[in-house]
Amino acid sequence: MANQPARALRKRETIAEKRLWKHIRTLRVQGYHFRRQAPIDGFIVDFACFSHRLVIEVDGIQHDTDDGLIKDAARDAHLKWQGFTVLRFRNADVTQNIESVSLEILAALGVLVRQE
Repeated sequence: MANQPARALRKRETIAEKRLWKHIRTLRVQGYHFRRQAPIDGFIVDFACFSHRLVIEVDGIQHDTDDGLIKDAARDAHLKWQGFTVLRFRNADVTQNIESVSLEILAALGVLVRQE
């Protein structure tokens, strides 16, 4: 069952995940409910807003390997096939530039229009 590994991951989250969770939780007052370390079809995603079909992943350096990139691509493709939008951020982006990360999340939720 996926709930046990998800609980274990919640207990040992990274500094970047803790920081992003603090920001994501503030969106509750606007009606956006996120779950952390949420099981979806055999995967455990870092953060998920099921009502808006949004998944947020915070990636460390292990995702830069060939194996990590292949696994992430397959995972993202499956989640997109399930109707989710997947946002990926590097740990450094979250710890050093949380404002930009927050703006990108708000844009994905439709709260802000992306400036491109």
